[in-house]
Amino acid sequence: MADDTTPQESPLSRVYSDGDHTVNIDIYADGEGGWLLEIVDEHNNTTVWEDAFDTDEAALQEALDALKEEGVGAFIGPVDTEASGSWEAP
Repeated sequence: MADDTTPQESPLSRVYSDGDHTVNIDIYADGEGGWLLEIVDEHNNTTVWEDAFDTDEAALQEALDALKEEGVGAFIGPVDTEASGSWEAP
């Protein structure tokens, strides 16, 4: 029997651009009724929130608030062709 391990992505996931920078806001179901939030930068570095959100709308709002408050540059990591980095949410 095949195990379906593909995470369910929210339709609210989107690309966010500001100035010269672009990030992906990725929102996924955690399989337990919550939603996980990750911002992926142009260099494939990630910022992941540790706690799940009750709704995908709440996760999107948190991402947009953080990007507006901190600026998109705060979520852009270094260019590293050998490995991608992982960042914790600000």
